[in-house]
Amino acid sequence: MRKRLVAMLGMLLMFAFIAAGCGNGNSTNSNASSSNNNSDGNKKEAVSGSITAVGSTAIQQLVEQAASQYMGENAGTTINVQGGGSGTGISKVFEGAVDIGNSDVFAEEKGVDASKLVDHKVAVVGMGPVVNKDTGVKDIKKDDLIKIFTGKITNWKEVGGKDEKIVIINRAEGSGTRAVFEKTALDGATPVKSQEQDSSGTVQKIVSQTPGAISYLAFSYFNDTIQPLKVDGVEPTQANVETNDWKIWAYEHMYTNGEPKGLTKSFLDYMLSPSVQDSLVPNLGYIPLTGMKVERDAQGKVTQK
Repeated sequence: MRKRLVAMLGMLLMFAFIAAGCGNGNSTNSNASSSNNNSDGNKKEAVSGSITAVGSTAIQQLVEQAASQYMGENAGTTINVQGGGSGTGISKVFEGAVDIGNSDVFAEEKGVDASKLVDHKVAVVGMGPVVNKDTGVKDIKKDDLIKIFTGKITNWKEVGGKDEKIVIINRAEGSGTRAVFEKTALDGATPVKSQEQDSSGTVQKIVSQTPGAISYLAFSYFNDTIQPLKVDGVEPTQANVETNDWKIWAYEHMYTNGEPKGLTKSFLDYMLSPSVQDSLVPNLGYIPLTGMKVERDAQGKVTQK
């Protein structure tokens, strides 16, 4: 009888040790699965779902590529990126129709109640006038630029170029690029009625293929198929934007309706991470916020940092 009791106690002790061992194994596995670190070594909360960002085509390629990288690093997430112009981005996010509204201008400039929106600045965009390469013009006076877009100068020979008619290509109403160009390059003047395009990519293509054409684009759309113009001898470069020597620039805003949460917050945080700011932003022709020596408010006032 005593032997039977001893045997039973031994078996109970053995089961207790096995159970304890299994419990410690589960705890270790749980800790390992929750230690999901990002590239900076910080713990990263898992996210999933789908969001939509709509608006400025000047920032579109930056957001598209950042979204592609983000989705590659975060399975189960979908980030839809669409153009449509800054006005569309701001109005849609204000209405709650999209998660993020991309814009080249402050929301106040589009006449909405900006107090309901949260501004997330993610980069600076330089912009400038561009022409078809056959015009024979590489530098232009600001006064002459205004006269061209207001219809007072109509032939390139009047500004030292070929004897060729000037063809103006404008962005459509609601475009943030157009608003920035009119405000900072044309001193608020309204361009003459002309051909209008909804997309920066389309403008780039038309200017490259149309003799005598002139328009304006973000630096990120400059390439060797078109001729960017100096203005009053100043080159459209990142260094000149950072000091405000080149005055045609704007912030790239990503607006949310209230404080962002979940996937929206995670993606906006990613937009400010080294993966985007140190790599994508400069590689795509945008300007990191950290390099700016000046800042500009919604009224257009520029001050030293």
